[in-house]
Amino acid sequence: MTDRKTELAANLAKVEERITAACAASGREREEVTLIVVTKTYPASDVRILSELGVRHVAENRDQDAAPKAAACADLPLKWHFVGQLQTNKVRSVVGYADVVQSVDRSRLVTTLSKEAVRVGREVGCLIQVALDAGAGGRGERGGVGPDGIEELADLVADAPGLRLDGLMTVAPLAGEYAGREQAAFERLMDLSTDLRRTHPAATMVSAGMSADLEQAVAAGATHVRVGTAVLGVRPRLG
Repeated sequence: MTDRKTELAANLAKVEERITAACAASGREREEVTLIVVTKTYPASDVRILSELGVRHVAENRDQDAAPKAAACADLPLKWHFVGQLQTNKVRSVVGYADVVQSVDRSRLVTTLSKEAVRVGREVGCLIQVALDAGAGGRGERGGVGPDGIEELADLVADAPGLRLDGLMTVAPLAGEYAGREQAAFERLMDLSTDLRRTHPAATMVSAGMSADLEQAVAAGATHVRVGTAVLGVRPRLG
């Protein structure tokens, strides 16, 4: 086993222990939570090692990094998630490899995703990104639509050819009433998910929690956690 594989295996084991303990503490089964490893800034060789170690879900947030990496790993049994703010001019590329886009936050993006998914004959899963720091009718500091905009956007996705409404995603906000209150933020997201499932019962996915706050996300009921640093190490600064 190479040094890097040994390192990643050890890190993965620690994260697995954390998720298992968090599930036990909240009376949940380990199978209820899916680990998504966020591989941004790390090379395709790391993705290959992660696949060998049993990882099946990986995420990226920049298309210019993700597209060549996904192409280099096209032979692997991976599900690719796009988690960054997505500009419409990148949609054609992203639809080529992403199985799920977790950052859907405006109607124009839905329209563009749908058009491209139909063009290439793919079905793309979509999560509505919820900004818990957004004012009425506004968007969040890190993207996302406010809670009052979920219903309209969800209906748009559900009715759009080539798209599948999978659920909701959030990032713990740095400002507003939920700043520093990750558990409360994730519990709010779960309430919004319950509301969404009344009209869209198949939209069961709730993506929340990262390396620092995955326990709070699991306790709140998240179905997917997005972990990067705790698995791959501290990222080099981007120039």
